[in-house]
Amino acid sequence: LRTAWSDKHAAYDILQGPTGKGIQDLFTPEVNSQAQGLPDGQDWTSDNAKTQQYDGYKVQAVLNEIDGFDHSRSHNVGMPALLGMNFQSVSTAQKLPTSGGEPGGYQADGTPGPVLAGALDFIDHEVGAMVSELKARHEFASTTIILSAKHGQSPVDPRALTRIPDGPILAALNDAWRADGHPGAPDLVASATNDDAMIMWLSDKSSTATTFAKQFLLGHDGTGNDIAGNPKPYTASGLATVYAGQDAADYFGTSLADPRVPDLYAVTQHGVVFTGGKGKIAEHGGAGPEDRNVPLVVSGPGTEGSSSASVVETTQIAPTILGLLGLSPRELQAVRLEGTPALPLDR
Repeated sequence: LRTAWSDKHAAYDILQGPTGKGIQDLFTPEVNSQAQGLPDGQDWTSDNAKTQQYDGYKVQAVLNEIDGFDHSRSHNVGMPALLGMNFQSVSTAQKLPTSGGEPGGYQADGTPGPVLAGALDFIDHEVGAMVSELKARHEFASTTIILSAKHGQSPVDPRALTRIPDGPILAALNDAWRADGHPGAPDLVASATNDDAMIMWLSDKSSTATTFAKQFLLGHDGTGNDIAGNPKPYTASGLATVYAGQDAADYFGTSLADPRVPDLYAVTQHGVVFTGGKGKIAEHGGAGPEDRNVPLVVSGPGTEGSSSASVVETTQIAPTILGLLGLSPRELQAVRLEGTPALPLDR
């Protein structure tokens, strides 16, 4: 069956799967490229209106595919059995402090602010355009539409925000390691990814090093800034829980020998975002409910117009799609290994 997908980075070529042939029509305009009409160095995520323009290119690709063409509308290849895209407009609306002179993110009561409300309206309109095109091509009655998200972002309440520059924390950790009997040693932190979690790979993977890093981070205090950019003190490097060494491997359910497992994974205190500036008010990557709980809507032939309070996971989307296409979910390695069920659709 023919497949088509549009996403935000060329790295999403990983969606081709182990065969390298999983998607016949992959369209990945780079979201972090220079945005048309913005000053040099500003990408499509710098302004929510530009993010919407960027998402519009991918929407047009989907409309072309519904019409039976490839994403560029250059070749008539027939409508794919599986097609879709990733929107970025809500993400930047949640992250940007301001855009177009309006505040981004949520209000204190959890309702979307003006930029985020506008982004949601934009996506509603664009999904509506896809539905209209499906109806015009007489494909709507036989098409299932699934709307979800890869992740949420934290914090929702702007009053909870604590922005912390992570560079000084990492530098202090490296200096403390050298001062603790390792003069001339390379930086202890070989690589780090810090958003609203802290993930580290260390140059020294011994239990001595991982324990040292954990203890240092939990004992480090400093000053970040709040939603208005005013100084805001933090404790324990802004962290709530730190998993290091074997504990980190256990957290991810894998072996300490797995080269992909970080030497240290830390869950932040609620509201903490690691950033060197004041250009964002939310991030993703943490373990809290605001990061992990996302909407999931399925609409199509045989589904009922109702909601379910049962706990489901986004991993269940893939076997659901295969089942809807008349294929065996057990063709997926993850389903065989983990026993992932399809979504409990009322059919």
